[in-house]
Amino acid sequence: MDAAWPSLSAPGYVASEESRLLVLSELLERKAHSPFYQEGVSNALLKMAELGLTRAADVLLQNGANLNFEDPVTYYTALHIAVLRNQPDMVELLVHHGADVNRRDRVHESSPLDLASEEPERLPCLQRLLDLGADVNAADKHGKTALLHALASSDGVQVHNTENIRLLLEGGADVKATTKDGDTVFTCLIFLLGETVGGDAEEARLINRFCFQVTRLLLAHGADPSECPAHESLTHICLKGFKLHFPLLRFLLESGAAYNCSLHGASCWSGFRLVFERLCAHPGCAEDDSHADLLCTAEAVLDLMVTSSRRLQLPADFDVQPVGSLAERIRALHRSLCQLESRPPPLKHLCRVAIRLCLQPWPVDVKVRALPLPDRLKWYLLNEHRGPAEDDL
Repeated sequence: MDAAWPSLSAPGYVASEESRLLVLSELLERKAHSPFYQEGVSNALLKMAELGLTRAADVLLQNGANLNFEDPVTYYTALHIAVLRNQPDMVELLVHHGADVNRRDRVHESSPLDLASEEPERLPCLQRLLDLGADVNAADKHGKTALLHALASSDGVQVHNTENIRLLLEGGADVKATTKDGDTVFTCLIFLLGETVGGDAEEARLINRFCFQVTRLLLAHGADPSECPAHESLTHICLKGFKLHFPLLRFLLESGAAYNCSLHGASCWSGFRLVFERLCAHPGCAEDDSHADLLCTAEAVLDLMVTSSRRLQLPADFDVQPVGSLAERIRALHRSLCQLESRPPPLKHLCRVAIRLCLQPWPVDVKVRALPLPDRLKWYLLNEHRGPAEDDL
């Protein structure tokens, strides 16, 4: 800058935006032939993008600022920086000037949409990028789409990307997207549910609520929580820990999720086998009330599975070897299921299943209570068991 050029802090420096833009234009014209002009004006664009000064950025762009110029430290362009600083108007300006709305940075290969999806505060930029035509299903070198970025960046406690996920799904995000490592839309939720085991009670409540909300969004857009492999199946994880995850499991089953592998049936994995394996693995001491509580929840889960499909699908060679004081009750449960599969079901059972299926999706029991039926019939249609945290969902 020339020695005679006024400092920004000098008393004579004009305060109005119009005057500042005029000063900027004059400065650019004066320095246009400098050997460092291109780099300087492009660097200035990065700063304007960070601050969201769209009119100043427009002047810089009209005077040769390079849209593809990268920050020498982060290698982000002005568009990436505008997204990181949540400057939606700047994002629109840059795209209208020709910035590639799907451009990926050279280090992490993140697109502007990826960055916008990772923080709830960037929701305005996410909306603007989608409106400007960003490819919602573009993937990075790992196969990770913006939807998978939004899920992976959520911890359910401090970061809740629920609205980002909703926007992406409404914008056409593919719920079947899978990374090269095999991560799916349910991978993050399965990990977070694992974090609730033995953790802080309040954090567990927040995580469960987040997982429920996101699962509801994913299912509404066609995601299948019961596919294999088992470790990527949300339904399988909930069945395996049915006592801890009962509210979410109820939601899945009442929303039409299969209780066996939805691709290969009970020969791949079976909800019935998982429940009875858990019952038979419990020590079952006579003085231990936890086994009775576990059995009570198991009965509710089995009832949900039985009434969630017209035809019962038990696994082949379905046998149980229970121990402890409740062994006979477990065997009786097992016998009743085998009989229901092998014999024509009674008419009242078929009616109960048909009515509950008609009332899907979740919450079926709420809809049952609203039916104009006698209380005794409602009682027969209901699944009365409620999980301890079900009201928080």
